[in-house]
Amino acid sequence: MPVDKSSDRVRRMFGQIAGRYDFLNHLLSLNIDRYWRRRTVRLVPPKGPLPILDVCTGTGDLALAYDRAAHGQTPIVAADFCHEMLTIGREKARRAVADGRITFVEADSQSLPLPTDAFQIVCVAFGLRNVADTDRGLAEMARVCVPGGRVAVLEFSTPTRQPFKAVYGWYFRNVLPRIGRIFARNSGGAYEYLPNSVGEFPQGEALLAKMRAAGFADLRCYPLTLGVATLYVGTKARMTNDE
Repeated sequence: MPVDKSSDRVRRMFGQIAGRYDFLNHLLSLNIDRYWRRRTVRLVPPKGPLPILDVCTGTGDLALAYDRAAHGQTPIVAADFCHEMLTIGREKARRAVADGRITFVEADSQSLPLPTDAFQIVCVAFGLRNVADTDRGLAEMARVCVPGGRVAVLEFSTPTRQPFKAVYGWYFRNVLPRIGRIFARNSGGAYEYLPNSVGEFPQGEALLAKMRAAGFADLRCYPLTLGVATLYVGTKARMTNDE
């Protein structure tokens, strides 16, 4: 049976685990998730004064990473449809003295209340697979990105090399959900949802094809940590004189 990614269910599920979300992310990834975000910022760095948009921002870790990389010189918008996650993100930005530079917006990534052709970078970390309609989410990312701007999609993926593939697969399906249940104590099955959603989400060339269809070109993917995560990078096509 396909994973239920209806907006109400996903919003409720992440609202329930918001208070333990950061702790569990760092615990279950052995803190490697911090490295993945730093790598994203290095491969898709901020350039110039145009703002940056982080969709499905959760508690704002990628938005904060971009704020650090831009040395506070670039405005950042962090959007998510989960109020509880945004509340934590705003507090983290306040503690990092970045609350005046990062604007948190409560919005569904499939219908962003943001202007067209406005952002130099549109990024998402571990959130695109939670969007009910992947194509619609990518289309919105393309719409708000300035022509010639860049998109960065950081997402979990399935390792391909044995024996690591087998060992990681066993951990991901059996150990991770149990640890998540112990610490998150939610009734929405968030940490059973995680491996199931990763397994169903398009990976590699399949996701690049969706990004291409959304209007992105110069596409590349960067496997991280033996393929546990992958960074997908593209550029929004510039309009020609005939368009």
